[in-house]
Amino acid sequence: MKDTSMSSVQKHPSISKGRIQAFLQEGQWEDVNINSVLYDARVSAEPYVRMEAWSAPDQSRPGFAQAAQQTYSAISVGHTFGNSWTTHWVRVRLRIPKEMEGRQVRFLFDPGCEAMVWTADGEPVQGITGGEKSCLHVDHILTNKATAADMGEERVLLYEVACNHMFGNGAFIIGPPEPSREFKLTQAELVVMNTQAWAMKMDLNILLDMYNTLPKSQPRAWEALHTANAMINAFDADDTKTIDAALAISNGFFAQKGGEANHQVFAIGNCHIDTAWLWPYDETKRKIARSWSTQVDYMDRYPEYKFAASQAQQFEWLRVLYPTLFKRVQDKVKTGQFIPIGGTWIEMDCNIPSGESLVRQFLLGQRFFQKHFAVRTDVFWLPDTFGYSSQLPQIVRLAGAKYFFTQKLSWNNINVFPHTTFRWIGLDGSNVLTHMAPANTYTATAVAREVIASVGRHKDIAYTNESLYLYGNGDGGGGPLEAMLDRLERMKDVDGLPRIKHEDPSKFYSHVEKTSKGLVSWKGELYLEFHRGTYTSQAKTKKFNRQCELLLRDVEMLSALAKVGAFGFEYPATELERLWQIVCLNQFHDVIPGTSIGMVYKDTDRMYADVVASATGLKQNALVALFNNVSVDAVDAASGMLFVNTTMWPRTDVVAVGGLAHDGVQQFRKHDGAALVVAASVPGLATKAVGLDANANASADVVPVSVFSDS
Repeated sequence: MKDTSMSSVQKHPSISKGRIQAFLQEGQWEDVNINSVLYDARVSAEPYVRMEAWSAPDQSRPGFAQAAQQTYSAISVGHTFGNSWTTHWVRVRLRIPKEMEGRQVRFLFDPGCEAMVWTADGEPVQGITGGEKSCLHVDHILTNKATAADMGEERVLLYEVACNHMFGNGAFIIGPPEPSREFKLTQAELVVMNTQAWAMKMDLNILLDMYNTLPKSQPRAWEALHTANAMINAFDADDTKTIDAALAISNGFFAQKGGEANHQVFAIGNCHIDTAWLWPYDETKRKIARSWSTQVDYMDRYPEYKFAASQAQQFEWLRVLYPTLFKRVQDKVKTGQFIPIGGTWIEMDCNIPSGESLVRQFLLGQRFFQKHFAVRTDVFWLPDTFGYSSQLPQIVRLAGAKYFFTQKLSWNNINVFPHTTFRWIGLDGSNVLTHMAPANTYTATAVAREVIASVGRHKDIAYTNESLYLYGNGDGGGGPLEAMLDRLERMKDVDGLPRIKHEDPSKFYSHVEKTSKGLVSWKGELYLEFHRGTYTSQAKTKKFNRQCELLLRDVEMLSALAKVGAFGFEYPATELERLWQIVCLNQFHDVIPGTSIGMVYKDTDRMYADVVASATGLKQNALVALFNNVSVDAVDAASGMLFVNTTMWPRTDVVAVGGLAHDGVQQFRKHDGAALVVAASVPGLATKAVGLDANANASADVVPVSVFSDS
């Protein structure tokens, strides 16, 4: 007797699920499943696609103006670019074939690595992420509707190909770069997409996620499975008109709305770009342009879309190197779609830098945002650093912010951090409203399983029924993809899913402030139980950082005194700002802790040497201006020493003085002949003049050091 108590889908759900997975997968079944109908037309041969390339010498990164003047050689699909960190420019000449008339036409170009698309007249258009299956973004829209006039027109694009993956050139994600990596051009073709087929594929993926993730005690999980199965039943690969029938089925499912009491997700696009890590600073400058140009383009196409970016240093690089793109970003800031956030110069480490450096991070960042965007952010945005000092709430509040976002503590490898939304209280009692995205990532991919799981991981849902959801591919992945935006639109108000809307993070926090009830507090440091080498790795970098912090403090104090007390002295404000920018840049959370590749530290060594040399000169200028009435032209003519103590406490130290020869000197340093003089009991924030004879007397109880070897 036939069992009619359950449908076949309910009796054999694993078979139905496997059928859906096979219908979506590439490979074995792609000639008969949904992948067989994703494109209505594809052309890659001449005369429609012609390419030629020029390779820049060594590891140089020439700009468009230089590249446009070079001689190019013909290439085709299969061409390889290399070695690691080299740059290659490809000029592409395209003609749209007649069969694409009236349709949107895209050009797919996959160099196997990162690239930037430029117009023929030198405008950066969008980024390309090639060779990365999960983050692949290789399409560029040539025209939304090809006209008859387009058929005979040659279109020219230039691709700036950078020989590195999203995560550098290592054999694995945090491996050291391999110097001889090559990247193959695997695709270069004009296509017309079947938008209905892509929509069907998207719906099926959402439905499958809902079935996999929702509890099987919920009818909505089974409805998702039934709907997906029915869609496949309606589809015929030989008749693309059947896609309309399949979409009619899924439309019925997605038309069922969620309730007003459902969890509210505030979605914000981002593309967290490490300012240096598995690549050097110079490559970051291009990653920023590639990623942000893509996002500005999406803002034109998706008016409701909002994207946040932190780190004023990255904006400054864009302003200097890509001025027209920076202007487009400024325009989108005015519309509220591009949101400068964070308020700091870079996303810094919060363990090694001094309190003064943390203050300077905000000072430089907020001033930049105010000057170039007429905004000061109220959200301190630091998703990825390796722990958070208890000083920060006080500094954040004094910098004009009152909210804090991070996610990093979800990486703890011993204790699970107990809160999602809470008040973080600092040493002085200052507090900031803090939220840690319960999706446990800042590079989410806008899929149903993530947003469902994030609700279940919200640890403070008893106090607030809202959460932030950060999505987008980081570190050169270009940020959110078009498919992510389409999925969020499809999922924004569907029974079985939380409600989703695009929103400025500041408005999320403001809403939580108004609607939450009884949020808990956490007082003191937010300690990350991971990356414990922060205090030890790359010791020279840490030493340079502290040397520069102390040196800049001395320069500023002495220069301020000279400005007040020495006629005609000009306070070196511009140069000091430049030096602080360098020091703050190198406090990035993957640089000063020691987690970057070796070539990054070759750059930082040169940068620190610049700071030390310039700041030392500035300090000398201030000292001369302050004490020119007691100085002599030659050290060997000196009859005494004037010690300046820039600390707040009395000091007794041995000071090395080059070129000094005097009977009052007891000992000289062997490697450079500098005289070692005792500065005894110099008061804090004061000076003390000591004659060399007197210095000898003061040093009488100091026994010279003798070094010998026991042979």
